[in-house]
Amino acid sequence: MSYQTGLSGLSASSSDLDVIGNNIANANTVGFKSGTAEFADMYANSVATAVSQQIGIGTQLSEVQQQFSQGTINTTNQALNVAINGNGFFQMSNNGTLTYSRNGVFQLDKNGFVTNAQGLDLMGYAANSSGIINTAQTVPLQVPTANIAPQATTSVTAGLNLNAQDDIMLGAPTATPGGTNAGTLNTTGATITNAAAGTNTDKYTINFTSPTTYTVTDNTLGTTTASQNYTAGTAITLGNGESITFSGAPAVNDSYTITQNPTTFNQNSSSTYNYSTSTTVYDTLGGSQTVNMYFAKTGSGTWNVYAGPSTGTATLIGTANFNSSGTLVSTIDATTGLATATLGAFTMSLPNTDGSSTPQNVTLNVAGTTQYGGKDGVNSLSTDGYAAGQLTSFTVGADGTLTGNYSNGQTAALGQIVLANFSNENGLVDLGNNEYGQTAASGVAQISTPGSTNHGVLQGGAVENSNVDLTSELVNLITAQRNYQANAQTIKTQQAVDQTLINL
Repeated sequence: MSYQTGLSGLSASSSDLDVIGNNIANANTVGFKSGTAEFADMYANSVATAVSQQIGIGTQLSEVQQQFSQGTINTTNQALNVAINGNGFFQMSNNGTLTYSRNGVFQLDKNGFVTNAQGLDLMGYAANSSGIINTAQTVPLQVPTANIAPQATTSVTAGLNLNAQDDIMLGAPTATPGGTNAGTLNTTGATITNAAAGTNTDKYTINFTSPTTYTVTDNTLGTTTASQNYTAGTAITLGNGESITFSGAPAVNDSYTITQNPTTFNQNSSSTYNYSTSTTVYDTLGGSQTVNMYFAKTGSGTWNVYAGPSTGTATLIGTANFNSSGTLVSTIDATTGLATATLGAFTMSLPNTDGSSTPQNVTLNVAGTTQYGGKDGVNSLSTDGYAAGQLTSFTVGADGTLTGNYSNGQTAALGQIVLANFSNENGLVDLGNNEYGQTAASGVAQISTPGSTNHGVLQGGAVENSNVDLTSELVNLITAQRNYQANAQTIKTQQAVDQTLINL
């Protein structure tokens, strides 16, 4: 036993206390990784023939090993707090010098760069104005403050239900006398008795074959009823939705022709259409205007479609036809009179006066529209355009993508955070401030996106707590204290031995 052995023990215990104290001090440091003091024994050089008689001369600190185990994830709801769940380090730039950290507390500097508390720039992949990420190289991530450019509306998609039981847009039928008109026959005109009846669009002729008999011919269908008895003041049925009443006595070959009277569309009068809805469209400058759409039933399963700006005039853009199951089967373009190139797709032209491209051609697609018995209404309505937008917030995805949310409801990728892995994490040099530096022992940084290969994933709005276990560290502290006291006792014992020799 010698003083040197005791002194080495005291030094080792003191180093152990330092490491434990450092762990305890950083129990609340975000991303901190605890260290463990590792020791090795020491022996004096010996002659080859006396190797079995070596006596140790103490201990020494061989290394302080970092414990890169996962710390618990703590939610903070701060947009630029980012936690790593798994392997990897954030890559930071200090004026071009790269360092690595697990501390995910970031902020924006005055120029929009993502930095940590020490002002180091967070590195990642940049995104262009279209949100396309460039993975060629890592650069300091910067959040752009410019408005997102507007996109002109080119398509409006509407899924509607048009009530099959809606009235056909017709006025009172016109009754025109014909034939010899030798009798004293008079009428106040035809009357619509069922406004939704499809036969209301047919043209009829009533022929009197005698003063007391008549037939009804449906000129549209080309059918004629059998001879029927005429009684003045008794209504004569036309199809299943109209009737006409005569007074007086007809003569042979007297006749009346009853023709339909379509309602003239007027966007300012709801009595001229069955249903309307509207949506907002955007021009090339992001200017908005409301476009109104009107639907008027013109026959059984047939609807006229009108559209136009709310400040202008709506025009007929086409006709939609439904089968007996309520399914849209054909659409006719109002301009050409031919079937539309795509079922349900009508084209409307909107004038613009704010300096944007004009006229603005917009496709109204009603392919998802049905004609069922029930209320008229909108099941879905969407457009593909939007106004210019300002950045309102951003989020960090599990793959590191920084996504911006804009005031116009759009989102766009602003960049992507990368992670760095090392073959030997304990080969990194601790630079302080939760920063590590690459060394030859650590190997080169393996840069990749979060979630790829053996790289961890990210959690936005959260931080990784220190992985220090206070309970274990306090127990280790007691053990290290006892070790220090025991090594001090070896020195006292050596002193007592020396004193005994002196006293001989």
